[in-house]
Amino acid sequence: MPIRGRAAMHLDVCDLRDFYYRTNLGRVAQRAIRAQVCDLWPEAKGQTVAGFGFAVPLLRPFLAESRRVIGMMPGQQGVMPWPAGQDNVSVLCEETAWPVEDGLVDKLVMLHGLETSENPAAVLEEAARVLGPGGRALFIVPNRSGLWARRDRTPFGFGRPYSPGQLEAQLAHHGFEVQASRAALFSPPSDRRFWLRAAKMLEGTGRRMAGAYAGGVLITEATKRLYRPTGRTVQEARPRPLRVLDGLPAPGRDPVLPRKI
Repeated sequence: MPIRGRAAMHLDVCDLRDFYYRTNLGRVAQRAIRAQVCDLWPEAKGQTVAGFGFAVPLLRPFLAESRRVIGMMPGQQGVMPWPAGQDNVSVLCEETAWPVEDGLVDKLVMLHGLETSENPAAVLEEAARVLGPGGRALFIVPNRSGLWARRDRTPFGFGRPYSPGQLEAQLAHHGFEVQASRAALFSPPSDRRFWLRAAKMLEGTGRRMAGAYAGGVLITEATKRLYRPTGRTVQEARPRPLRVLDGLPAPGRDPVLPRKI
């Protein structure tokens, strides 16, 4: 069944959950992208790690040692409790008003948050606002020249895909400096058994030989410039998360060590 879009380009949280956790192709994509994230960020001990969009599949490696993990999901997409069987750390929020204090975040991961947004400029302003001194962000978007952006049976076939130059230019316009650029998903977006089995080999070969242009997604690491040429007035009041998950434990300021599984 094709993934259903909601509102303009936003995806439904149930479809995203089903793709990443209940399909073989989604699990292959999750492993490939998460391997790149862990290679760039091998640890986050004592830090605050946040995700926006549907970044929770990439946040699990940080649950054990980070100070806190926050999974923010935009209202147009919907929200689900995460992680399963542990204290909930996900919240529903306005895509242009995150319930996070200025400068609180050390590491930010954005997946299915920028390319599907109706207001990407405001999303990037929020990303810059919540990052603290020395904070780093990973922006993961569909590659305009890759195969995955051309198939709408995966989440990467929705929204506006980017070329490396387009993404870097947009980040620079909103006060970010690019530190590293990578790609992932070098295997075709096929659920045929042959391609699923070959995915790990193709990922390794693609990283060594193909460069960013052949990957299905672009992964760009950036830091916030200390002196920014553009920006908006800092909000006086911190926005509150939308009340869809009332009754579930909310992410607190003190870390909660998850049970090992």
